[in-house]
Amino acid sequence: MVTRRVFTKEFKVEAVRLVKEQGVSIAQACRDLDLHDTVLRKWIKDQESDPENAFPGRGVQKPDTAEVAALRKEIAKLKMERDILKKAAAWFAKESM
Repeated sequence: MVTRRVFTKEFKVEAVRLVKEQGVSIAQACRDLDLHDTVLRKWIKDQESDPENAFPGRGVQKPDTAEVAALRKEIAKLKMERDILKKAAAWFAKESM
């Protein structure tokens, strides 16, 4: 069974820094760090797109992802409340007849 390797945020930041600041080629950095080039390219892309929130870690969401999740939860709650009110209105309308 192949286990998935887990890298710390610090390792990822240093790997990206190795390529960006020290001028090491992606291919050479991948050989030195025993990584696949697509992994390092993704880390570089993530770092460039959102340097403050890159590599949030396991179980930690980026702020915009957390907000979307909270809004989806709120929508589900509101839909449930709406459905309850619809059923109650239908029941009261049926009773009044």
